[in-house]
Amino acid sequence: MTSQRPDDGPAAQEPDQTAELAPGAIPEDATPPAKKQSRGSFVRELVIIVVIALGLSFLVKTFVVQPYYIPSASMENTLDIGDRILVSKFTPQHSPLHRGDVIVFEAPPSWASDTPADHTPEYKKIVRDALEFLGILPGGGDHIVKRIIGMPGDHVKCCSANGELMVNGVAISEPYIGSNAPSEIPFNITVPAGEVWVMGDNRGDSADSRAHDDGSGGRLGSVPMKDISGQVVAIAWPIDRIQALKSYAYVFAKVPNP
Repeated sequence: MTSQRPDDGPAAQEPDQTAELAPGAIPEDATPPAKKQSRGSFVRELVIIVVIALGLSFLVKTFVVQPYYIPSASMENTLDIGDRILVSKFTPQHSPLHRGDVIVFEAPPSWASDTPADHTPEYKKIVRDALEFLGILPGGGDHIVKRIIGMPGDHVKCCSANGELMVNGVAISEPYIGSNAPSEIPFNITVPAGEVWVMGDNRGDSADSRAHDDGSGGRLGSVPMKDISGQVVAIAWPIDRIQALKSYAYVFAKVPNP
């Protein structure tokens, strides 16, 4: 007869160690519910998102396209007061400018009197300038918008026997000036190297290259190409004026190079 060893019998049951819980109580070893996102974490994520958005806005403004607003009537009826325009930063850095292009440029020192007087409080100027720098607000300030009429070396004269503008001996008909006269101010200039001769489409109300030349033959009135911010490619606002800017390359198609 085989004797039974103590461990051959049925397994002994462990005593119930679970303490009796009061109704609604949570066991000590229960997994706690997921904690809600802390306020600090939310703020950090928000700051990261804002920084990324500002960085992208700055990069777009610096290398792709920048908005500007139109404060005066000098380019009517192509551009009206209050228009928001888009300026390509690829021109002239990566693609050439042409006669007839509408450009935005930084006002040369002698043109400073043409920029509208700014009576904004200083603290508001700081905020505005910062937002313009980041590309959140459209630029303006000391920038001017005009149309290129003469490229470096061009001979520009007003006017022909028929009252038309002449570029390198060729009279041109300018549809973008509407019923305006090509110029009420006679001039005869040669554009210096590395500069352009610019005029507003509203010829009777535009203090452009003509107004600043002071009889210098193009030396004082021309704008250095290094001061050009870019080419106007579209009107972005108001809604009823959203459009790409027309190309008038055909106006100068018969003009020979100097």
